[in-house]
Amino acid sequence: MREFLLLVVIVVAGTGGELCVTRAMKEIGEVHDFRPAALVRFILRAVTVRWMWLGIAMMTVAFFALLAALSFENVSFVVPVTALSYAAGAVGAVLFLRERISVQRWVGVFIVCAGVTIVLLSKH
Repeated sequence: MREFLLLVVIVVAGTGGELCVTRAMKEIGEVHDFRPAALVRFILRAVTVRWMWLGIAMMTVAFFALLAALSFENVSFVVPVTALSYAAGAVGAVLFLRERISVQRWVGVFIVCAGVTIVLLSKH
């Protein structure tokens, strides 16, 4: 049960964090100037966006959940199962960021999920 909960936290918090950071970056815009002063201004703009902080917090939770899971479970199980974040990311992109995803990408997501299912079945 604890491994299941940690894996859910890893996928949900990690993907949620990535979606929040993506939303923040869409608000901020692209980096066009890579000179040090321009990068500092960009970073200062980034830290004023609430989505950025929420995303960083969620990814931090996911990271520590990953460390916890790896402390008692094999990496050959944990890492493949966390690939479910690809599916969660695609669904989140559609629902949260209003992205359009091609059929080809959905097929890829399905293939990843099939691989995760094989890994999960090998556990039992």
